[in-house]
Amino acid sequence: MNGRSFSGKRYRKWVMPVLLLAILAEAAALVCGVRLGSLGKSFISGFSFLAGAIPPDWGAFPELLRPALESVVIALTGTLVGTLVSLLFGLAAASNISPAWLKQTTRLLLGMERSLPEIVILLFLVAAFGLGPFAGVLALTIGCVGMLGKLIGDAIEEIDPVTVESIQAVGAGKLQVMVFGIVQQIIPSVISFALFRFELSIRLSIVLGAVGAGGIGLELYRSFYLLDYHRACSALIVTLVMVLATERLSAFLRKKVRKEGALR
Repeated sequence: MNGRSFSGKRYRKWVMPVLLLAILAEAAALVCGVRLGSLGKSFISGFSFLAGAIPPDWGAFPELLRPALESVVIALTGTLVGTLVSLLFGLAAASNISPAWLKQTTRLLLGMERSLPEIVILLFLVAAFGLGPFAGVLALTIGCVGMLGKLIGDAIEEIDPVTVESIQAVGAGKLQVMVFGIVQQIIPSVISFALFRFELSIRLSIVLGAVGAGGIGLELYRSFYLLDYHRACSALIVTLVMVLATERLSAFLRKKVRKEGALR
């Protein structure tokens, strides 16, 4: 014991924020109908549901490979096209190479896109183009532009201006400065951003598939809708393997990109 009596004054600045947060959390729980007392019963019901879905339908796995591959292709296509378009938006959104009016307009458009979830975008695209993978690819492409366009724009604003000035000093034109002075510096960052977005697109393709984009998400929806829980369990296993494999591959590639970028 150091002989000093406990005083609440030193903790006074924390009391009000914690108390306010507790009140807000309780109010939100009441509005959302959250009842902690029903958690135990709900857990029991959830485990009973899982027990009813086991074992999975082993014969369904060969049939689920095609929709799983379709989800991967949807995510990959949307990410690739979205990354290329995002590069153009990133160039327009960078304050160090674009005029103020273009930068502000581009940033506004990117912010408006990010305010719309991909599932909302897909609903508009389904109404325009119908159900199918094409609408899913477009939705992921648009979502990719909103996310990567801002990240690429921020990366361009942080580039080393000395390299750009050196290229300009030897008489390079605007296109050469753009390609060799700007784009070449941000290529490792763009690849890293694209790989991270591909991870996200894999998950989104599953959700969008249930809404009408096809792929493994549609198989999940059908299985649950038809109460075929054993097939749904098989689809969940395929989905889990697909997501985990994508995460590991993306993490490995990002690590390689960072290493190569550090060696430059």
